[in-house]
Amino acid sequence: MKKITTLLFDLDGTLIDTNDLITASYLYTLEKYRPGQYGPKDILPFMGPPLLDVFMGIDPEKAEEMVDVYRKHNIEHHDILVKEFDGVFETIQSLYKNGFKLAIVSTKKRDTVIKGLNLTKLMPFFECIISIDEVDNPKPDPEPLNKAMKLLDSKPEETMMIGDNYHDILGGKNAGTLTCGVAWSLKGKDYLQEFNPDYMLDKMSDLLEIVGVSVQ
Repeated sequence: MKKITTLLFDLDGTLIDTNDLITASYLYTLEKYRPGQYGPKDILPFMGPPLLDVFMGIDPEKAEEMVDVYRKHNIEHHDILVKEFDGVFETIQSLYKNGFKLAIVSTKKRDTVIKGLNLTKLMPFFECIISIDEVDNPKPDPEPLNKAMKLLDSKPEETMMIGDNYHDILGGKNAGTLTCGVAWSLKGKDYLQEFNPDYMLDKMSDLLEIVGVSVQ
């Protein structure tokens, strides 16, 4: 196997814990348009895909309006509810210091990605951000991963995609990269294993051993 030089990370649910924020924003929006029809457990299938896709499946006529309501609530409550997962900062910092090329590949809007990275002080470590604003076809389409690799001058065989959802794993497979799931995915480790990632992290620092960084 060629040496891994490049790591593409999903953001929500992988590096930063936005689960409470996403759930709250969905519940707020759905209660406004579909009162009494959705509870916290109903939100799980909505985690990961682009917002517009989710709301189109609920109400095509009002989907764009629902996206706007969701995003307004999400931004207003972002800094209160978002935090990084254990070990993320130290691991990303170590990867950066060891010369790995790091990128975010997310289905979120760019300004919200930047807000999350700034809040958790991860922003300086990432050379490249590919958000839903930069692509026509989000994950699991390979387009966002291919754009990131082009900007980083990296090849698929030296790249790994790390994420907490099926579209991260399938996106990596479609782009020809290695793939890695995270056991803290809200949908569960067993669910992610169904998509056959090459690796699975039980904790973020496990990534260091996988890519050959010595752990002190």
